[in-house]
Amino acid sequence: MKEYRPLLAALAVIALLTPAGVYLPELVKGGSAWGEWGVGEIRKLIGYAPREMEKTADAWKAPLPGYSLPGRKDTPPEPGLAYAVSAFVGIAACGGCAYLVARRLAARGGRDGRR
Repeated sequence: MKEYRPLLAALAVIALLTPAGVYLPELVKGGSAWGEWGVGEIRKLIGYAPREMEKTADAWKAPLPGYSLPGRKDTPPEPGLAYAVSAFVGIAACGGCAYLVARRLAARGGRDGRR
């Protein structure tokens, strides 16, 4: 576990910096966070919304919609906290999946003699 400390520390720093995505656009009068535009915002930015984007806009439901904590219907008083929680949840989910895949591959390699 010691060998992973620098990686885990870097991921924690990145997760803690994610609220910058909430506050920076407000500070520079840049609109919403880059890349998080909905169909309406795209239409306003470029004058139209791509047909495929409109068709698939509701296909995915986020586990933490609007970066809001579970049980909260409104925007949290401190959106940075919810943003950071979302980052940690995402890191944990991706890390957990990678760990499970690595274990499965390692078990497979040991079974048929390859390592």
